[in-house]
Amino acid sequence: MRHFLLIAICLFLPPAVSADVQVLEGWVTGIADGDTLYVLDTGRNSHKIRLLGIDAPEHQQAFGERSKQSLSQMTYHQTVSVDWESRDIYGRILGRVRIVSALCRQHDCPRNFDVNLEQVRLGLAWWNKKYADSQFPGDAGTYENAERQARENRAGLWAEAHPLPPWRWRYANRLEHDTVKP
Repeated sequence: MRHFLLIAICLFLPPAVSADVQVLEGWVTGIADGDTLYVLDTGRNSHKIRLLGIDAPEHQQAFGERSKQSLSQMTYHQTVSVDWESRDIYGRILGRVRIVSALCRQHDCPRNFDVNLEQVRLGLAWWNKKYADSQFPGDAGTYENAERQARENRAGLWAEAHPLPPWRWRYANRLEHDTVKP
């Protein structure tokens, strides 16, 4: 119960954002997979967003489609805020995506529900500890705890005996554009 309360509190705390962080506000127009989506900003520019700190199963992997569906249910055709500082080698914005919590009943609710964290909490993505140092302050520990809790609860992909991390799956399948080694 204590773990649940901690996760619930973390989900609704305002995110910590430093002075260097940019915030992109926009409308989600598409979902590529469980950790990548498209956002149209107010200037009608499209941005490909890679969810920072997580790695979701690939389409061909177990839970790949379920992870994509989860991200779609949370964000598709929703207004989001994306906190970000950098891009990856493919030009995608690496960001933390925030939406209005489904629990908020006011008309002017803040966008402080962390979608990246929710994917991990549901067992539909791994916390990618290899990139923990690129996450926002406090996020790595929160995501690590969420993954540990998902594993203990056998949520989502953790219901399988030995789920294969996507970075290992990509390397084993040798996608030419993948430079991440296990």
